[in-house]
Amino acid sequence: MAKTAKKAAKKVVAKRPVKPAPKPKPAKAKAASKKSPSAARKAAAPSGPDKERFTLYGMLGSGPTYTVGLMLSLSKHPFSYIHVNLREAQHKQPDYLVKNRYGQVPALRDGQTYYVQSAAMLEHLAEVLHRFDGKTEVEKNRIREWLFWEWDKLALPIFRLRARNRGIRQFGDEVRMMYDTEARAALAVLEHELGKSEWIATKRPTIADVGVYGVLRYANEASIDLTPYPHVSAWKKRFEALPGFGTPEQILPMESRLL
Repeated sequence: MAKTAKKAAKKVVAKRPVKPAPKPKPAKAKAASKKSPSAARKAAAPSGPDKERFTLYGMLGSGPTYTVGLMLSLSKHPFSYIHVNLREAQHKQPDYLVKNRYGQVPALRDGQTYYVQSAAMLEHLAEVLHRFDGKTEVEKNRIREWLFWEWDKLALPIFRLRARNRGIRQFGDEVRMMYDTEARAALAVLEHELGKSEWIATKRPTIADVGVYGVLRYANEASIDLTPYPHVSAWKKRFEALPGFGTPEQILPMESRLL
């Protein structure tokens, strides 16, 4: 009898219907991936106090001001902008000298601290925003070397020639030819380097590229033709294709703009 009862129990267990396994619910990550690109950008944009973190002081015609504004634009970080009227000597007034002791533009406020000299600003922004920075000490040092080279060899002759063409500086043809020769010698160095790599300091764009572009943007205004430098011209097009790129007119307003 005991054996018969056990067999009957086994048959009952075997006949119980098996419930189908529940269908997996769609993951939230997949739903999030369907957001529009504009919604994704809004989600990534800084908000609150961080949104109002930076204020850039400068003027539209200033190459160094554009360089810093370009860095912020490429980093997709909003910033307030205060126009400094150089013709009215606003950059020499006591309230501005507190921000920039050299009486120059640009100046950059980050929180309660003011930064001066555009190359130093690029280094600061790369460090705090973790954009266009060096990933190793070797890369950071190489980027710094190019920033120093840029102002020593490239910016000086191009900006001097540009200032002469705009009537801001006056010097004769002998000095003009000297600056022209220096600019072309610097471009030859850059052409050689960009013949080996798509970007200046590393295998990706860094503040070295931002700084150099901020100078070469005005090569045409200095009567410097970039056509004889095909690698430089190709690099310039690559740089202008970066997300967040803008011209001086697109990035810097004619008047102050507060967030």
